[in-house]
Amino acid sequence: MDKYIYPTPSIIRETSQGYQSINICDEMFARREIECVGDIDETTTYSLCQQIRQLAREDECERITIFFNSPGGEVQSGLAIYDVMQAVSCPIRTVCLGMAASMAALLFVSGDERLMLPHSRVMIHDPLIVGGVGGSALELKTISDNLLRTRQVTAEVIAKHTGHGLDEVLEKTSRDSWFEASAAVEWNLADRIITSL
Repeated sequence: MDKYIYPTPSIIRETSQGYQSINICDEMFARREIECVGDIDETTTYSLCQQIRQLAREDECERITIFFNSPGGEVQSGLAIYDVMQAVSCPIRTVCLGMAASMAALLFVSGDERLMLPHSRVMIHDPLIVGGVGGSALELKTISDNLLRTRQVTAEVIAKHTGHGLDEVLEKTSRDSWFEASAAVEWNLADRIITSL
């Protein structure tokens, strides 16, 4: 069973047909609010990209809010979400609840307005190799070259949205760099800390 499957609460509404149970995600979607929770993988990507595109199609000017509480995940999946976020014309506000780490941090910092709750944290680092690595010397070189290219791409995205130089970002991402909310604002990973939603 997926460790990130959460029960979805419902709310009860009285309508002309009596009481109805409404999924809270549907209620949030109607307010143009969506969530990125748990690992970023192809399932998350499919869902988020669909939701962003649909909301942009409904109103290309009204803001979309994405709430983050994620440890990150697959780089290619995250970059697909990033590309969709950049491709739509409506502004996207990102809100960090808990943490936005790794690929989730890259998505969080790319918002048009980036907000953090007081005890939330952001973590940036270089892309990692997941699982065992083996093969011939040429295969290992290909893996290494691809990892370095991915490192460059992700650092360029962070540099673009924070205003820091590429070398400064590469130095910061060479290890796990954690930022409490105030430090994230100071390093321009976020715009401001909020105490109400």
